[in-house]
Amino acid sequence: MSAELIQALEELEKERGIPKDVLIDAIESALRTAYKKNFGSNQNVEVQMDGDTGVFTVFCRKTAIEDVLDDKIEISREHAQDINADAQIGDEVEIEVTPGNFGRIAAQTAKQVVIQRLREAERNIIFEEYVNREGEIVAGTVQRTEQRVIIINLGQTEAIMVHQDQIPGETFAQGQ
Repeated sequence: MSAELIQALEELEKERGIPKDVLIDAIESALRTAYKKNFGSNQNVEVQMDGDTGVFTVFCRKTAIEDVLDDKIEISREHAQDINADAQIGDEVEIEVTPGNFGRIAAQTAKQVVIQRLREAERNIIFEEYVNREGEIVAGTVQRTEQRVIIINLGQTEAIMVHQDQIPGETFAQGQ
């Protein structure tokens, strides 16, 4: 991840109106999913991405205990104290586990999650734009008619005008 990524996120924010922090959260989630898929799903992993540089860091949280049974979620008290001098038994310690190369599979997983989050964010933006306008008159263009329903293009989205909302005897033509 680099400055090009941050530039692309800022461009998406301008073009689609999706806040940069929402996109960064989506990337962090995607990288977390990719890491768990490739390096073990039972680890308590957190991904942090620097919003200015595009650099990401992967941390694994482990609980400090006396006798380690599962090294993916537990760490010895002595080793925990090497990382954090104040660590006691039962404390959680964050260890940086950023892999050198996530690989093609991780990148593909991240891409899919980011695309999904982008779609969700776009839907939420459109929903928020129209949720408080229920019952109001809005302008749109008739896209098509299907039996007793009219599909209207409102710009960013489509609306459906059911038969009960239509004026009796009024006809609609495509592009009207």
